[in-house]
Amino acid sequence: MTTGAPTPTHPARPRRSRLRTFLPLGIAAWLVLEIWLLTVVAGAAGGFTVFLLLLAGLVLGTVVVKRAGRRAFQNLNEALQRGGTPAPSSGGNGLMMLGGLLLMLPGLISDAIGLLLLIPPVQKALGQYAERTFDRRLRQAGPGSLGDAFQQARMHRPDGKVVQGEVIRDEPGDAPEGPRPLTH
Repeated sequence: MTTGAPTPTHPARPRRSRLRTFLPLGIAAWLVLEIWLLTVVAGAAGGFTVFLLLLAGLVLGTVVVKRAGRRAFQNLNEALQRGGTPAPSSGGNGLMMLGGLLLMLPGLISDAIGLLLLIPPVQKALGQYAERTFDRRLRQAGPGSLGDAFQQARMHRPDGKVVQGEVIRDEPGDAPEGPRPLTH
């Protein structure tokens, strides 16, 4: 039976997230601001000075990324030798690498942000904020989302071993289809 309404030939497109909408606009504005600031500084101090600033940022960023990468690799290597996982305090290496990468990008604003990320109290505050935000988003995640993928059930056996698995809930109206095969 038809209702007379035309059947859509294509499914409705999902709404774009705010991030996907405004991220390209934000990047474009950031690039325009970087170029404008470089021209202002070049007009005031000279083009050679701007070139030296950009070169110094590239060299400093390379040194920082190399040092943070070496430190992260050493922490991982030590943790693997102990048979554990790296200490949570080694999370500052990621922010140091990000700071180094921002220093390597040409631009004075990215250099300033990169230098800020190299300051230990700023690293600690940003690390704590990121951890709280990640935990909150994981708790708010609904079923079927990416956050749900991180929440796995763990069954503890009497011998102390942990068996990772996935919980499958039967809905109240579901009738059993027959015996389930045992898997090991």
